[in-house]
Parts: sequence; structure tokens; C-alpha cells
Amino acid sequence: MSLFKLRGPLTKQQDVGLGIIGILLFILVWWGLAEAFSQQRPILKDFDTTLPSSIGEDVDRAMLDSIARADSIAFANATEFEKVYPLLPTPLSVVKSFSSLFSQDQLIPNALKSIWRNVQGYIWAVLIAIPLGFIIALFPLFRGLFSRQVDAMRYLPLTALTGLFVIWFGLEDKMKVAFLAFGIIVYLLPVVVQRVYEVSDVYLKTVFTLGASNWHTIRTVYIPSVMTQLMDDIRVLTAISWTYIIIAELLNKTGGIGSLIYIKARQGQIPKVFAILIVIILIGLLQDMIFVYISKRLFPHKHYKSFFKGLKESRFGVLAMLGTLTIAVLASGFFGLSSTVLLIGIAVIALSALLFALYGEFLIFNAKERV
Repeated sequence: MSLFKLRGPLTKQQDVGLGIIGILLFILVWWGLAEAFSQQRPILKDFDTTLPSSIGEDVDRAMLDSIARADSIAFANATEFEKVYPLLPTPLSVVKSFSSLFSQDQLIPNALKSIWRNVQGYIWAVLIAIPLGFIIALFPLFRGLFSRQVDAMRYLPLTALTGLFVIWFGLEDKMKVAFLAFGIIVYLLPVVVQRVYEVSDVYLKTVFTLGASNWHTIRTVYIPSVMTQLMDDIRVLTAISWTYIIIAELLNKTGGIGSLIYIKARQGQIPKVFAILIVIILIGLLQDMIFVYISKRLFPHKHYKSFFKGLKESRFGVLAMLGTLTIAVLASGFFGLSSTVLLIGIAVIALSALLFALYGEFLIFNAKERV
């Protein structure tokens, strides 16, 4: 089979093998570029790289000029050099930087804080965008009033709106969650409207022939059809929040992976910046896997040709976990999660839902083995 056939398929072995080769090529190119941009820095004994603590109007310019002159002479007369990577670090230096990120920079707590902020942004965006999208797309009154505004929202420069969000929500987590949610809503709302428009007329004519009411048509045709397609759109669009996380967490730096990467960039710790970027990518890949799993359980007809035993239990567990997470986000937004009783209740429900979903997965695994 030709590997250059237009849109040609790959076998499983080819897919895995080419994927590994691609990763190795990427690392080799990265390493080669790092070496190409490397520099030789002179090694000087007793050389202090810190800047003078007072550089103002009263500074002695003659002293600064003499220090600079002495440094230039010392650099010119250096006999020993070391290789440094000021622009692009090597893959090995990035890997080595993880140890200090975990031990000194609290990478895991900062990552968890950013994940929780993002999850809140996802849920608020979905809760707002989906009902609004259905209302605008289904009812001519609202379509005429707001469809043009919805299309125009995509051109809003979100980074320029941070000042307004600070005025509206303050500098705490509410502002950051609201900013992330708005960043998703701007793109998700037009997609919801478009998905409603794309519902096939065949289904609408069928339920009309059966005498379905408006609500019955929405419940049995529009919602299943739109949500089946919209799940993939949500998976893609929620990645936008990781683009805006640095902007959101840059204001009133109270932790988070966005704040951490900004600080490391300002300090010139380039290997740590690349390491944090790798962490964000890994989180994104894990997020994609979770969304794909949720789609398979909530809409099994889209992924399977037959109904396995256990799909019902697994679907119920997933819905319960999503419901519990939504309740936690709503409680955090309106009341905060400071109540111990509330936290324990949410944790118990979430654990029960997880166990039910795992039981369903066990049944699905056994059913597939028998098939």
C-alpha cells in the first residue's frame, strides 16, 4: 500500500511506527536547532552577574562605566568557555528541569488550580451557550434580534477586555473563570446555532407527520441530533481556554500554571518554560481522551454498531459525575466551596458515580470479550 496515496488509510502497525518515527524526528530537529542557536560563554572566577541594586538619577556613571570596562576586559581575556542555550534549550535540559519544577515551583498544585479554573470555565460556557444557541436558532423572533450579534462576537479582541472583567468581577478567581468562560462562549455560541440549522429535515418531517408538539420535537430530534455533533465541537473549542489561561492568571498572580510559566519566562528559565508547555500539552491530550470517552458513553450509537451490556450503567455513572461536577461549579460560583458538609456530599456522590461507571465498564469489557 502506497504511503503517498491521497487520503490513503494506514494500518495499525504503520500508524504506531510512523508516530514513533515522527516523535524521534521532532526531537532530533529540536536538538539540532538548540545546538545551532547555542553560544559559548566565558567562565570567569569571582564574576558577579547581579546588577547594581540602585540605578537611578544619583548613580555614579563613572563607576558604572568602569565596571562595564572591567567586565569587557575580563570577557576578552577569558580562556575557558561553556556552552549555553539562551534561545532554545535542549530536550535533555527540559527533562532535567522537571525535578526542580516539582520540588521548588509546586508544579502539581499550580496545574491542579489551573485545571479547576478551566473546568469551571467549560461548564459555565456550556450552561450558557447551549440554551442561548437553541433559543436563537429555533425561534424566529430571537434569531432576528440576536443572530447578527452572535456572528459579530467572534471578532471581539478578548485580550483587550481584561480591564472590563477586572472592573466587573474583581481580581480573584471569579474574574479568571468568567474570562475563560467568555472566551469559550464567543466561539461556542455560533457553533450551537449552526448545529441547530444543520438538523436534517427528514427527522423534522417524520415527527411532524406523527403529530409531535414543539417541545416533543425539541426533545426527541433537536437535542439528540445537536448534542451528538456538538460534543466534538466542545472538545475542540474548550482548548481555547488554555490559550487564555496565561492572560487570566497573569492578573493578581495567585498561582496557576499560566502564572508560573509567565514568571519563569521573565526570569529567563527557558528550560522550565518548555517543560511547563509540555505539561499543558499533556493535560490537553488527557482532556481530549476524557471528552472522547464521554462522547462514547453518552452517544453510543455514534461509535458502536451494537448495544453492549453495561453501556446503560456506564452512561448513568458518567451523567452522574457530570451532574455532580456541575453542582460543584455552581456551588463554587454562588456560595463558594468552604462548607465541609457540602464538600463531603459532593465527594460521596462523585465517588458513587465513579464506581457505578467502573461497574458499567467492567460489564462492557466482558461483553466485548464474549463477542
